[in-house]
Amino acid sequence: MCGKPFPIDNRDAWLESVRDGRRRFLGGLAGGVVLGLPLSGLLAGCTKPAWPEGMTPINWERDTCVRCNMVLDDHRFAGQMTGGERNTVFKFCEVGCLIIWLDRSHERFPWMLDPATRMWVPDHAASSGRNQIVWLDPRTSRYVPTRSPMGYNFGAVAATDARSLDFAQVSERVLAAGR
Repeated sequence: MCGKPFPIDNRDAWLESVRDGRRRFLGGLAGGVVLGLPLSGLLAGCTKPAWPEGMTPINWERDTCVRCNMVLDDHRFAGQMTGGERNTVFKFCEVGCLIIWLDRSHERFPWMLDPATRMWVPDHAASSGRNQIVWLDPRTSRYVPTRSPMGYNFGAVAATDARSLDFAQVSERVLAAGR
């Protein structure tokens, strides 16, 4: 036994067991890849949301609406406006607050009326979770009637349908309601 590198009596049986072990390992590795790819797709869904260029991330359940001080917690209705020399950011709980803030604050912040001012609202129909939000420009979006946090009751959508309104029509209704 001292002169042999491995104390194996049957070399062929030993080689076969090594090959079996290798096959099991490679089979397990292939199975891990097959199972791992869908799992990595699921984990990718748990990553941080992708924010549009220029948009400041919303800290859900921490940030508040600049107009009404409501905590931003409903991903289907939040909004944001960014602009001016200092890239000032205003966050809103819904498009109604954005419209009223725009109407009442444009003299103090003249950049708000500049077409270069960036604004976002979520697509009410396409947003399936906080990490899956589709952001739209409120000035070019359409709006459908739906319950909303402050009771202005409009949700932005990308697609036009028979009951949808444009931004000017929604602004007129929100400003007429006041609040």
